[in-house]
Amino acid sequence: MNIKNKLYSLLKYTAIITTMMICGAQSVYAARTQSSIIIDAHSGKVLSSQNADELRYPASLTKLMTLYITFGELESGRLKMTDKLKVSRTAANRSPSRLGLKPGSKISVQDAIMALIVKSANDCATVLAEGIGYSEENFAQTMTKVARELGMKNTTFKNASGLPNRTQKTTARDMAILGAAMYHHYPQYYKLFATKKFTWQGHTMYTHNHLLKTFKGADGMKTGFTNAAGYNIVTSAEQDGNRVIAVTMGHNTLKQRDKKVASLMNRGLRKLALANNIEKPTLYAQTTSSIENSAPKSAGSANHSIETQWGIQIGAFSNYAKARNYALQIRKGIKDHHIQKAQINIEAATKGAAVVYRSKLIGMKKNQADKTCNYLKQKNKSCIVVASNPIQQLAMAEH
Repeated sequence: MNIKNKLYSLLKYTAIITTMMICGAQSVYAARTQSSIIIDAHSGKVLSSQNADELRYPASLTKLMTLYITFGELESGRLKMTDKLKVSRTAANRSPSRLGLKPGSKISVQDAIMALIVKSANDCATVLAEGIGYSEENFAQTMTKVARELGMKNTTFKNASGLPNRTQKTTARDMAILGAAMYHHYPQYYKLFATKKFTWQGHTMYTHNHLLKTFKGADGMKTGFTNAAGYNIVTSAEQDGNRVIAVTMGHNTLKQRDKKVASLMNRGLRKLALANNIEKPTLYAQTTSSIENSAPKSAGSANHSIETQWGIQIGAFSNYAKARNYALQIRKGIKDHHIQKAQINIEAATKGAAVVYRSKLIGMKKNQADKTCNYLKQKNKSCIVVASNPIQQLAMAEH
């Protein structure tokens, strides 16, 4: 075979393989399924779900965990909004979407955060990861560790941005847990997700989350897209004191994704407005191993009776973080084996036009709860003994 014929055969073979790859990709794309879930943000109850535990690529939803850890550093005082973080060559070379940072330059923590929220800037995600975790690889390990602590048992992170990595996986349910944790644990920073535009060095960028403009009460959180992941979104909205968190993943178009999540939130908010009793397991009961370990074996099934457990209510607070921190402080201060194993339950309740957060330690026997409450009263700390249902708690309060 001469060189001309060899070249012709090679081109023909390449064309066949290319066609097969394209057809295969189109087939996968057309057959792509979607995952979705919507929860009551205050109680964690699942209002509806579809393929919620199917493994998927998170794409830029990954940045929610990057921000969650960053907000934790800010709250602890280890990081300040005004701190300047250095831009490495690795960060500057990240694929778009990016802010266009130059190697060796610096950017404030506040600007990096806003670039993640509004622009979904991959270079800024790496800057934050390296600034907090010294390397993005170390930071990704911390991301996965925090995910496990929150109850995101099916999530593994490999980078801070969501750029393609075949082992970086999550589920719609896990992302709803992260969204709820973001809303409850860092209310002082959650409001940043409502930002519609961000100006940096004279350039104004606009949010990818169109629900902020088109859906009444929508105020966050994050969109994401890669070819492998499809169009994803975690978002939240509040109407008339009811708040939902919705996740939908794997859509073929942005329009399809936004239509689906708007429909989810409309249905969820209507259910809450009508005060329907949703007889479904809670998000946290299905995902958090600490509940499974402490509750009776029958707790995973709504068809089995659940043995009454007891706890103590130790206070009511204006925000979730104060309620959680107080419960952690009280539990730590009681040197009793049973109390150290007690779970923290933060229960949201409406009081007039406001929401208060009741702080509880639960999962005890009646005599243990009585003994603990009497001990606290001797220390001039208020408490009441209450019956508790172990599958109704916000298990993420532990973290």
